[in-house]
Amino acid sequence: MTRYKGLTLRVLSRARPAIGPGKAELLDHIAATGSISAAAREMGMSYRRAWKLVEALNEDFSGPLVETATGGKRGGGATVTELGLDVLRRYRVMELRASTAIRRELGGIERLLKRPPKA
Repeated sequence: MTRYKGLTLRVLSRARPAIGPGKAELLDHIAATGSISAAAREMGMSYRRAWKLVEALNEDFSGPLVETATGGKRGGGATVTELGLDVLRRYRVMELRASTAIRRELGGIERLLKRPPKA
């Protein structure tokens, strides 16, 4: 789960973010935990919010990025599909390439920003 300082990358679909840093992080957590609710807890968000983001991800791509299972002894779970893993991998590569491309200019802008007041 790499976050690039100073960079926020969003891929738009129908004028809304199809994937961005929050949805990518959610996919990472779902892949790691096998659960939307556990992923939401780890991110400090409500289950409802996480579920809405999963629904949006599944609507915006050519197939589901997350599949869910209900019932069973453990109450079901969630799996990031092969398509979801591919989208996540491509997004992370784009983030890295964009971050690398702007590193010098970003550093210059950061030096020009006001420093936060000392505590």
